Amino acid sequence: MSFATTLDHVGLCTADLPALTGAWERMGFALSPFARQSGKRTPESPVEAFGSGNRCAFLEHGYIELLGLIDKSLFANGLDGFLARYTGAHIIAFGIQDAEGNLERLRRGGLPIPGVSWLQRPVEEGGPIARFARLPFPDAPEGRVQLVQHLTPELVWDRRWMDHRNGAVALETTILAVAEPADTAARLSQLTGQPARPDPLGGFVLTLPGVEGGAGPFSPALPTHLRILPPAVLDQVLPGVTAPALPFIAGLVIRTGDGGKAAREVLAGLPVREAPDGIMVPPEAAGGAAVVFA
Repeated sequence: MSFATTLDHVGLCTADLPALTGAWERMGFALSPFARQSGKRTPESPVEAFGSGNRCAFLEHGYIELLGLIDKSLFANGLDGFLARYTGAHIIAFGIQDAEGNLERLRRGGLPIPGVSWLQRPVEEGGPIARFARLPFPDAPEGRVQLVQHLTPELVWDRRWMDHRNGAVALETTILAVAEPADTAARLSQLTGQPARPDPLGGFVLTLPGVEGGAGPFSPALPTHLRILPPAVLDQVLPGVTAPALPFIAGLVIRTGDGGKAAREVLAGLPVREAPDGIMVPPEAAGGAAVVFA
């Protein structure tokens, strides 16, 4: 399939990874072990160690990456630029099954993508190496917006770190606030190969149709969404949330297996708010992006 089939993951970026991971553990997520990243700066470059590392919340469908700048003396892989704008979500990845086929499609459409970008990291210290093929949208103002093919999905979606006290099972929706929704929607529609349709609140929504196994080896064929909204309506989706800068990856909706019952118990004591889709942890308590448990 030479188009994106699913919302694969969202990434939050920080200069203080222990604080970010602590906040997500407080929300009831079981996180994967810390892993240092490495990769190629260009398709022709050798693999090198990056100054970044992550821990992740892997779900039955998709995941959330918590990415930290660990060593400022090494290649930051764009994190320094992201953090200069704001601390929070800067990565949206759409799942694909054929990196080379999608590269050909995008080049036919006129996008100047130099080639497949390769990334690898150990799943845990001393453990096997997970590998990924990426097609990043060149110079995307929204952040690191990319297509990703997991070459070793069985290594990262490990049952050892998928039992979440909050009942989370799927990354269902990401909410992006932008000044010009039509422009962003047109570009991301070209990237994903999926049509942009009007959102009920204004702006647009991209729906990824889903495919079994498309967002992890245990994932069902679940439709997922990217809502591209003007900042004036952000409060209607994520109450009390304002954009520190535009574009702004403002929040995400995580589907639970029990309608949010366990999440409400786990989140007791946090400054939660009621949102249209469920109970919301505001950005200041979740590392810079609102998290809604549906």
